[in-house]
Amino acid sequence: MLLAAIAIVAVVVILIRTGAGAAPDASAEAVTHSVDEAQAARRLAESIRMRTISPGVVGFDPEHMLAFRDWLARSYPLLHSRATRTLVGEYSLLFELPGEDLSLKPALLAAHFDVVPVVPGTEGDWEQPPYSGAQVDGFVWGRGAIDDKGSLVAIMEAVESQLAAGYTPPRTLYFAFGHDEEIGGADGAMQMAAKLAADGVELAWVLDEGGVIGIDVLAGVSTPIATVGIAEKGSVSLEIVASAAGGHSSMPPRDSAIAVLAGAISTVNNAPVPAAVDGVTANFLDAIAPILPFSQRLAVRNRWLLEGVLIDQLSKAPAANAMLRTTTAPTMINAGVKENVLPSTARAVVNFRVHPRDTPDSIERYVSNRIASDRVSVAKLDEGREASVVSPVDGEAYALIEQTINRVFPEVVVAPYLVVGGTDARHYDSLTDNVYRFIPVPMDDSDRARFHGTNERIAVSDLVRAVIFYQDLLLNL
Repeated sequence: MLLAAIAIVAVVVILIRTGAGAAPDASAEAVTHSVDEAQAARRLAESIRMRTISPGVVGFDPEHMLAFRDWLARSYPLLHSRATRTLVGEYSLLFELPGEDLSLKPALLAAHFDVVPVVPGTEGDWEQPPYSGAQVDGFVWGRGAIDDKGSLVAIMEAVESQLAAGYTPPRTLYFAFGHDEEIGGADGAMQMAAKLAADGVELAWVLDEGGVIGIDVLAGVSTPIATVGIAEKGSVSLEIVASAAGGHSSMPPRDSAIAVLAGAISTVNNAPVPAAVDGVTANFLDAIAPILPFSQRLAVRNRWLLEGVLIDQLSKAPAANAMLRTTTAPTMINAGVKENVLPSTARAVVNFRVHPRDTPDSIERYVSNRIASDRVSVAKLDEGREASVVSPVDGEAYALIEQTINRVFPEVVVAPYLVVGGTDARHYDSLTDNVYRFIPVPMDDSDRARFHGTNERIAVSDLVRAVIFYQDLLLNL
């Protein structure tokens, strides 16, 4: 009888915790502001035609960087007249727009204007030429339309229109536009952050690119999810080298260097770094729980009992798995010089995207312990990059971003998110505890595949709503 009573109580507790929750109010009207749609689309198209490929990458041309700088000044004269502009790292642009109350900490909006090149030979796969800025079928097409000139143009359209209406920000605003985000931001955002630090600036918050408004992100969930990045993963690449006797392939040993390396890679690949539902991932799941189907909501809200089941299910989806753990990706392999010669060494590189609970050093130790062979060496290619600081979700900065999203996109649910790639945002960690990453644009799987891929584009209607988002953000500072 006692066991039965305990079981009944447990079931009641689970059902109460599961609940239904509150979904977004689909009937709510989105806030709107005046936006010159044709102008915004035209200016984004113009920006795309300047091939601002990252320095040091095939296709880089400094003339395009300089042309972009001149174009920005011509297109947005009010900001250039009201703000102080500083050139950093030769091409990056840092604007300071004074606010009414200088006792308030400034805020910083960031974007980057460098782009990755188009993969040679794929130009013909584009529906519109990749640097044309073509406006066709309601879209602006071209490299950078989303990553990240779309954000930059939306920010500039918002601030320029507000300045034209007599706007003065209540707090000082910085606009930081980097020229080398795609290669790490060492000469752009890193140096802009260093300048601000040298000037004694402490920021209230930073908002850069990162999460998006995800459409059909989860099976059975039709509600769009606005993912606001509150942290981003680090990265480390390990070199794994196997050694064995060389010689002629007619008399091979039982374990050649290639076979030993294959075994080591298999060991690493089949022993992923442990996962957990904690930190950012727990925040994300708690935020989306109200819109999940019952069975999924039951697991999310009763992690004390079902965390193992939850991890097992989430690990099957690459995107969800990347939020749970440090990921493992063999990316390079090299061995041998001739078909009938046994190489004495075989080398592979495995890239790990480091979760905030791990470090590059801990990952190196983990892999070394897993392989545990005197015939295999494991070493970091470089020092790697730590995961960023995790920003809070219970402060004024996050609340401002969340409220702005809810006003402009009332149909979505807002959720904190772990950005699995790298952004310029991490370079500002030393200036504030509040660093956030969000692109106010809806995207489904096909749209996300356009990042760094073929047929990058943005709908003009989405560009307009992005401008409205930044306008509303400025007005609610």
